[in-house]
Parts: sequence; structure tokens; C-alpha cells
Amino acid sequence: MLLELTGQKTVPNVFINKKHVGGCDKTMQAHRDGSLQRLLSGQTEENQEDQTYDYDLIVIGGGSGGLACSKEAANLGKKVMVLDFVEPTPKGTTWGLGGTCVNVGCIPKKLMHQTALLGTALQDARKFGWEFDESVKHNWETMKTAVNNYIGSLNWGYRVALKDKNVNYVNAYAEFVEPHKIKVRITLKPPFFFSPSDDLFSLPYCPGKTLVIGASYVALECGGFLAGLGLDVTVMVRSILLRGFDQDMANRAGDHMEEHGVKFIRKFVPVKVGGQLEAGTPGRLKVTAKSTETDEIMEGEYNTVLIAVGRNACTERIGLDKAGVRVNPKNGKIPVNDEEQTNVPHIYAIGDILEGKWELTPVAIQAGKLLARRLYGNSTLKCDYINVPTTVFTPMEYGSCGLPEERAVELYGLENIEVYHSLFWPLEFTVANRDNNKCYSKIIVNKLDNERVIGFHYLGPNAGEVTQGFGAAMKCGITKEQLDGTIGIHPTCAEVEHLKFS
Repeated sequence: MLLELTGQKTVPNVFINKKHVGGCDKTMQAHRDGSLQRLLSGQTEENQEDQTYDYDLIVIGGGSGGLACSKEAANLGKKVMVLDFVEPTPKGTTWGLGGTCVNVGCIPKKLMHQTALLGTALQDARKFGWEFDESVKHNWETMKTAVNNYIGSLNWGYRVALKDKNVNYVNAYAEFVEPHKIKVRITLKPPFFFSPSDDLFSLPYCPGKTLVIGASYVALECGGFLAGLGLDVTVMVRSILLRGFDQDMANRAGDHMEEHGVKFIRKFVPVKVGGQLEAGTPGRLKVTAKSTETDEIMEGEYNTVLIAVGRNACTERIGLDKAGVRVNPKNGKIPVNDEEQTNVPHIYAIGDILEGKWELTPVAIQAGKLLARRLYGNSTLKCDYINVPTTVFTPMEYGSCGLPEERAVELYGLENIEVYHSLFWPLEFTVANRDNNKCYSKIIVNKLDNERVIGFHYLGPNAGEVTQGFGAAMKCGITKEQLDGTIGIHPTCAEVEHLKFS
């Protein structure tokens, strides 16, 4: 009877509201092109003709993932709009297209980290025979202007790229009013006197004596490069450093910072940032903090207070409730399936707003491209969130891929993992007499799986470059035996992974 009715000999044989859709392939294609959702919502062939949409794809957020997804969809012939609006920080800071990474994250952070490394290189230079008698000092305004000019060029480049691909970019705040309809608006916030980490990268004056509140990678990176510029820096830590990272490595990175002038206040949280004791650029602020373990109260005075305690996803005001999208009320994050699809079939989420996923630019870019290809290019490839390499740009850089030691023990049991480790002294540090045996690396292997490498951790120079290669090897399933059989490049820091593990 089905064959007579549909002409289809295979199963499944899918009907929705008495309309025959087809088998698995046709049902998936209907999902990708949006017709499945229209059928599920009760639209008939007659009223479907009356239901027209302005765009095939609307992207809310012009960050790395949103830009990648929108451009890929446009490449596949779809009509795309990007809506992006940056609400000013409490100090009034705003920025252009490109999201957190470009404007107040990876890019300015790495450039200012490089500035601090150059200061250290100047100190080393004399040991290598460079002679210069004049005093050396750093000009904050020169650095800030150069960094901001580069970021501005990136902002402009993104706008041009969208225009070239006929993507309609609108600088406006997006809000769902119903599942398939979005309105735009502009909102502002009043100014305040202390800074989230966003403000640091465009601060028009040197921040002076700085208190960094937080122990995330952003907190330690900012505290590290500020100290590298010669500033008085204190980091206030509530509990542990670099939550979610290998704690052995995190503490080693923190110890190195402390040995090189960064002060740490541990097990304290701020309870009051008082009014300005002194106006100016910078001014002077009084901070009151309380111990997390006792009733002890402490006070301090700083020119700048930098808040770097992480952030929730800004999803509470974009009308997701009107579209029926489920959101974690604790942090604003959005749960999705393995195709980045929310509980509403035609609404997807990528990037930092995903619950339980990496908050990393390359991850968002990969997820955005692959999503567009699945929706519009008949692809089935999904973003792989396992064994993602990353680097924390502390003064002594920390690169990692795979599991922290704590998580490996939790998953496999202490008896089923092996940790191989090595202290090493980079050749570049020898003549300069710098940090003897402070660099450190280790791998974690699963003894139940032919000693497959499940965790890689490296603390030393050029950690990003070193970790990238090992990340590719781990993606291919490298084992300890294969790692031992790989010939290292001499003399480099990376070769320690092949030669000196014990």
C-alpha cells in the first residue's frame, strides 16, 4: 500500500501532517533547506507560498564563528545577514566587527605579551654582546596606538570581506520576537570607574599599580604582560589557578610569575572597590577583600583594578524565550546536540555561548564553517571538540592538548595511566643565565590503549608553535612508542618531547 501511495520502496517512509516527505536522505535534506520545519509548524503547500523569508540565514554575532559561518553560507549561494552590536563596557569602551578575539582577546593579548617578551629580550641582549648605554623605557601610548591601529585594520577587513560576499552586515542589537522573526535595537550602559579586562587593551594611559581580580588564563596573561612592562602587579586568587587546566602545570606557570615580580593574594575575594581616593589617569582606588577561609579582612590601594573573573553568555536579552530556545539560566549558555542544533530545529548556536564546549576562536571558526556546509552544502562533517590544542600566554607560556592529569585519573583510574615528564633548559636561556630548569613538559598516556597519548602539556618558550604540532599528532592517535620513534629537531625546545621523557 505504501509503494502504491508513494512510489517509494524503502524505509523509513516519512509523512508529516499527511504530506509525504520521503526516506532518510530526503528528510535530512528537508531539514537542511528549512522545509521540514515549515511542515512541522503546520504550514500547507498553499500557505507556504505566503510564508516568505528575507534571508536564508541570519547570524547574530559578528565574532569569529559568526563571520566564518556567514561567509561560508554566502559562498554556497545563500542570502545572509549578520547582526552585530557591541554594548559599551562600564567605562564606555566599544569596538568593531570581529568579536572578542580580534578586539579584546587573542589579538591584543598576544601583541602585548610580545611587547613584554621584547623587554625580556632586551635584558638578555647585553649577555649576548649587544651594547647600549641609553636608558630603556616603555611608552604605553605608543604600544596602545599601534595595537589599536592593527585591530582597526582587521575590523575594516572583515566588513570588506562580508560586502564582497554580498552578506548584509548591520551594526545593531538583535532580538527574537518569534521563532522566524528578529528585530534590531541599540542600547547603552552608564559608565563606571573600574575596568573589566576588555578595557585594558584600549586604555589611553598606563594603568600603573594594578590589581588583577581572577585566576583565569585572561587574568594571568594580563597580569603577566603588565608585569613584563615593569608595572607593579598583584593577582587576587579566589581558589585555584587556571581552573580546568592541569594543576601541576598551572601552578608551575604561577610560580614562575611570582618569581618574576607578580604578587599573588591567595584565597581572598574583593568585597568592596571604594570610590576614587585620587582622580587622574590613572587615579587611585581603595580595595577591600575578605579571606575565603577566615574572617580576615585586608585593604589595598591601586591605580587600576582589572576584573578578569570570566563571563556569562549574553543571551538573556535576545529573545530566545520567544523563539523557544532552551538556555542554562545559571550562565546563559545554550545546550546543543552534536550538530550545534538547539532544541528549536532551525536555530543553531556556535562559539563561546555553547554549554560545555571550548571558548576558543579556532573552534568557533571550524564549527561555523562546518555548520554552513552541513546546512547548505550536503556535507555531514561535524566539528570535533576532542583534543583541541590551546596555549596560555603567561610569561612562561603553557601549551596543552587533551586531558589534564586530574581528569585522566578521574576517567581511567590512577592505575591505568602513566605520566612521563621532563624538566629542561632552553638553549636560548643558557647565555642569559635565565630560569635554569624552569621549563617543563609531560605527556599522559592510557595504558589500556597501547599507551595512546591522551594529554600533552608544555611550559616553555613558543608554546603555541610547539603545541600545534603535537595537537595534530594526537588527532591522529599517536602512541608513546610512535612519539619515541619520532626524531626531534635539534636544538629546539620541542625535541624534549622525544628525547628526555622519563
